[in-house]
Amino acid sequence: MKQWSERTKRKPLVLRGARQVGKTTVIKMFSGEFDQYIDLNLENPEERNIFREDASFKDILSAIFFTKGFEKQDRKTLIFIDEIQNSPRAVNLLRYFYEETPELNVIAAGSLLETLISRQISFPVGRVEYLPVYPCSFPEFLTALGEKLSLDILTQIPVPGYAHDKLTKLFREYTIIGGMPEVLESYTKNRDVVALSRIYESLILTYLDDVEKYARNDTMVKVIRHIIKSSFFHVASRIKFAGFGNSTYKSREVSEAFEVLQKAMLVKLIHPVTNLKLPIKENFRKSPKLQLLDTGLVNYFSGMQKDLFVSSQLDEVYEGRIAEHIVGQELRAISKSLLESLSFWTREEKHADAEVDFIRKYDGLVIPIEVKSKTSGRLRSLHQFMDKVDHQFAVRVYSGKLKVEKTRTLSGKSYYLLNLPFYLVHQIDAYLKLMIQDPMKINN
Repeated sequence: MKQWSERTKRKPLVLRGARQVGKTTVIKMFSGEFDQYIDLNLENPEERNIFREDASFKDILSAIFFTKGFEKQDRKTLIFIDEIQNSPRAVNLLRYFYEETPELNVIAAGSLLETLISRQISFPVGRVEYLPVYPCSFPEFLTALGEKLSLDILTQIPVPGYAHDKLTKLFREYTIIGGMPEVLESYTKNRDVVALSRIYESLILTYLDDVEKYARNDTMVKVIRHIIKSSFFHVASRIKFAGFGNSTYKSREVSEAFEVLQKAMLVKLIHPVTNLKLPIKENFRKSPKLQLLDTGLVNYFSGMQKDLFVSSQLDEVYEGRIAEHIVGQELRAISKSLLESLSFWTREEKHADAEVDFIRKYDGLVIPIEVKSKTSGRLRSLHQFMDKVDHQFAVRVYSGKLKVEKTRTLSGKSYYLLNLPFYLVHQIDAYLKLMIQDPMKINN
């Protein structure tokens, strides 16, 4: 947001994210960068009425400053319009902030905004830009816990080996509770996982209660609620729409409901790719995998938190799906574009069982990422992937220490395997860069 604010050609910024991921809070934190901060909440009838249909943009702008007790001066000003979905007029006027008052910093956000954009509200094309907001990542988790030394260590590339045990323990802690801001706030104060139950329950009930606001009819309300409740048991698994969650719902009903939940950014369908050259094309005819908003919510609702506490390996829980899910969450967190999507690879041949957990585009290459919590593990699918590409670089995310090894596929192709600890997933691009430049330097 600081980079956005410093641009000369700055468009109004629309924050996109699920409920309770901290959109409003992060704006209040950001407001300290400005001389003047004007906060409008359009759930308030008085503030919503500022954007009445019969008023000109000039009059509305004057009303904003007057109502909030500010003068229009040559000062660095941030205007935040929260719950903007309550006023289509306010949405339409965002273009005029861009065209007539580019000196003002204008940010908008709203509950359920993502589900209303295409149905009820038309954002000014080319006159706004979007920024995704996700649950807290691992570095943000460390920030919340006050783990400054651990954060500093993570910035050292390559990370020193002596930090491995502590960083592994902290990442396991992060995996258990997740990255929802309210959860982290409570945890940093009490360090009590049991006390978080009330917050998890409240978050899930909030999402269930919201359904009626964006479902088009009573049937869709039922389908969406069923999907929310059932999805926790299908994370990181390939799903079929017809009969999802042992229901009698048809493919079309479930598909439409998932689309609504994707717009609300509560779930993400990760589609497979079968081609290995850019541009990558997702295959929407094949079954997708299911990624949810936050791993902590998954652990709580599915009852996996206790198992994670007693397990020494992430892949011993939920058939390794929690390990894969938290890696997916970290990969999403480092994405700065709503157009960037997660994908996984599967062989194009029918009845083929070869599958690589994630792929990542880097420097014109399609890099495979396999999640293996244990230090040992078969990499047959990864070998098949590497036999099909014209480069020599692959990644295994696991619980062991950082290292690069030179290995071979079953057919004899030589390639470099970056063994990346879970706590370094957010740094994957930096390590890919180093591996491509000088693979063995990572081992020094």
